[in-house]
This record gives sequence, C-alpha cells and structure tokens, in this order.
Amino acid sequence: MKQQILLVEDDREIARIIKDTLIKEGYTVTWATTGIEGLEDFSAGDYDLILVDWMMPEMDGLSMIEHIRLQSDVPIIMISAKNNDADKVEGLQGADDYLAKPFSLEELKARVRSQLRQWQRYNKVQAPEEVITFMHGLKIDWPKERVYLEDDEINLTQKEFALLKVLAQNPFDLFTKEALYTHVWQQVELDQTHTVTVHIKALREKLKDPVKAPYFIQTVWGKGYRFIGEQV
Repeated sequence: MKQQILLVEDDREIARIIKDTLIKEGYTVTWATTGIEGLEDFSAGDYDLILVDWMMPEMDGLSMIEHIRLQSDVPIIMISAKNNDADKVEGLQGADDYLAKPFSLEELKARVRSQLRQWQRYNKVQAPEEVITFMHGLKIDWPKERVYLEDDEINLTQKEFALLKVLAQNPFDLFTKEALYTHVWQQVELDQTHTVTVHIKALREKLKDPVKAPYFIQTVWGKGYRFIGEQV
C-alpha cells in the first residue's frame, strides 16, 4: 500500500510542484488549501505524514498542528518562508521537522523519507506480542499498559511507560536522549536531556535495574540508552 501524505499549502504553484514531486516518488498525496480544510481531510483519512505551510488563511499551520497533536503523533513537517532561528524553534514546538522556503526538491524528498523512516521505526507495522516476559522477572502487558516485576505490578507514570515502550519494542537500538524526548514528549526542545535522565533513573529504580550491570536498560555513555532485556 502506498504511503499517504497530506499536503496543506495555500500557494497553488508551490503545492502543485510538491504534489507532483511526491507522486513521482510513489506516495499518494491529498492536497488542502487551508488549515480548516486540512483538518477535515486529516479527520477523514489515515495519513503517514503531513506537510503544512505556516502562513495560511482561516487557520495557520501552528494552530492546525495544535489540533492534530491532541489526537495523533503522526510526523509533521512545517513549511515556511520564516527562516530565522526563533521562528524555527517556535515551529518545532509541534512539528517534527522544519523546511524553510526556498528549498530544493531533493531536500524535500530527503526530509520526507527521513520522517517516514523514523515513524516506521518507532511504530512498527507488526503488532508486538500482547504479553512479553523477560529474564529477571520483568513482564509487560502491552494492551493493558501494565508492567510486573516478579508478578508484582509496578506503578509507572505515563511517561515512564512510554519510555519503556519505545526502548523495549526496539531492543538493542540506541536512542539518544534527544530522540527519546522528541518521541515521548512530542516536542523538540533545545535542552531537555535532563528531563529524560530523571525519568530513566526513576524507571530503573522501579524495575530494580542496576546501573553498572543492567538487566534491561543500558546506558551508552555519551550517546544514549538501549534496551537489552532477554525474552524468556
């Protein structure tokens, strides 16, 4: 099945070029000209990625992204003629990437591929086993979002469970603190690595996972974390 892209752009000439380029790359593209129309298309469809312009009539791109983020983590690339650092930081509060006009079609295609690749990595198509048991007594019930250690339920916060889910469903993959923050908190901040460190520390304590010789979460110093738990 072709990957579905929603393009929200009020400039017809730019939209035509983007749409034609992406169709040639093998994607199915739905085009909306306003933020409100884009929200209607989003609600009616199932999209793998959204490209949205910042400045549009009726509803701008930032407002549209705020509405989408209330119900979906779908990757979003913000397109804008605003190209100073402050604008990019503001745009990335809800979007996953920022593409400043003018841009080359090669850069557009590369950024689309990158976001789709990350989305597939974090949200694997195949559903995980409903309940997974690991050595050292860890058991995770994915549908019920419950975690057990030696058959005793562990009370994890929403963010702690989300961190564990990202790591455990991608075993042995290395995640930087920045990547974990972006995925779990759905924001891009300049320096929020301490937030991740604090939550990982709390998660380890609840899992009774020693730092020096871990059973589940391994620190790769200077790089990030990976899940090393062995399934039973």
